[in-house]
Amino acid sequence: MIKVEYVRDGLIEEFHEGYWVSAKPIKGFSPDNDHNTPYFLRSCAKPLQATLLLDYGLDLKKEELALCCASHAGEDCHIKVAMKIMKKFKIKEEMLKCGIHAPLSKGMQNRMIVRGDSPTPLHNNCSGKHLGFLAICVNKGWSTTDYDAPDHPLQIAVKEKINDLCGITKEYPMTTDGCGVPILSMPLKNLAQGFVRLLEYPQILTAIKTNPYIFGGEGRTDTEIISKTENLIAKVGAGGLCVILNVQECNAFVVKINDASPEARRFALFEIINRIGWGEIKYDNRIKTIAGKVVGQVKVSF
Repeated sequence: MIKVEYVRDGLIEEFHEGYWVSAKPIKGFSPDNDHNTPYFLRSCAKPLQATLLLDYGLDLKKEELALCCASHAGEDCHIKVAMKIMKKFKIKEEMLKCGIHAPLSKGMQNRMIVRGDSPTPLHNNCSGKHLGFLAICVNKGWSTTDYDAPDHPLQIAVKEKINDLCGITKEYPMTTDGCGVPILSMPLKNLAQGFVRLLEYPQILTAIKTNPYIFGGEGRTDTEIISKTENLIAKVGAGGLCVILNVQECNAFVVKINDASPEARRFALFEIINRIGWGEIKYDNRIKTIAGKVVGQVKVSF
């Protein structure tokens, strides 16, 4: 069990709980590996989904592959890469079914206000995944108008591939993700095991490691972890999820924060990474007033 406590003058005024589960044992620590509750994978599934791009032999540059795996912040650099993919596979913006929302980047939101720009589907943090899906459909000659349907050949292939990578042999609930496509659920240990299987796809890991900002962007926790460590690949997902793959150790762990607090998840991830010796990430856990006076601290236990 993970507990993240916000403490002021010895009083716990806020706390968040969750779990961490590893694919393999971690010496000296006891993750919650007997916790078998299934959770929806949300955006943690993106690198697993992207393995089909390589299975089907699509020609993608590293930055393009990174965007297809990303929950990006919708900045100009992300839009530029997205447009390259669209041009390469003759994809039109109106073909994307991910929907429209403002960029996750606050800086980009401000720039768009100044420029008088409105968000498009490309600003959606899942647009890279959808472009990858459409590229597969174009490559395979599949329909592009209903690629989001659960019975579409693409989504059938995605389900089979993820279940194979994660060692799933039974049916778990499936729902529609926020971006409109099917998303699977499974126990956290299986998700961690699936990320270890990404070692069979070094092109994906290299694409992410060499393009951490395209993979995320401003304020994205996975970009921060990848940039501050030697051997780690991180992927966040909605619902308080994040997967950490240690390429050198051939192991991975998943964090799940029950109330889905992104800040509590970030503190938990950094503390676990540091304490199990997978990295040395400096971070500020002090609670401050608006004027900067320190009045407490965030404590993580697991």
